[in-house]
Amino acid sequence: MPKNNLFLARSGEDLALDFLKTKKYKILERNYRSPLGELDIIALDKDTVCFIEVKTRTSDRFGLPSEAVVRAKQRKISQAALVYLKKKGLLNKKARFDVVSIMHPDEQAKIDLVKNAFELDTTYSY
Repeated sequence: MPKNNLFLARSGEDLALDFLKTKKYKILERNYRSPLGELDIIALDKDTVCFIEVKTRTSDRFGLPSEAVVRAKQRKISQAALVYLKKKGLLNKKARFDVVSIMHPDEQAKIDLVKNAFELDTTYSY
């Protein structure tokens, strides 16, 4: 990833963390890496484990940030989430997949939270 894209992604994740905290999410992990992929943010929303993908764009020229979470990306997130739940002994907990979409053209960022953005990809089991 080019340096300026990495900076944009990192600053987007920072904004997302602050935003989620204002929504009373309890942050558990950031940039969790498993052999099957990375999860941007893992948090608790009351009693639900949330796997949160953060997408940041500077313009909508290529679509909205949340539209970049395509089926293949959902599959990778699902796989990594199952690894996390199993490793932490949380398979019996409620879980969901959220997307934080950040449009950051200049000084003022627009942040949207899409709760339950997609379902677990059931073509994979762990």
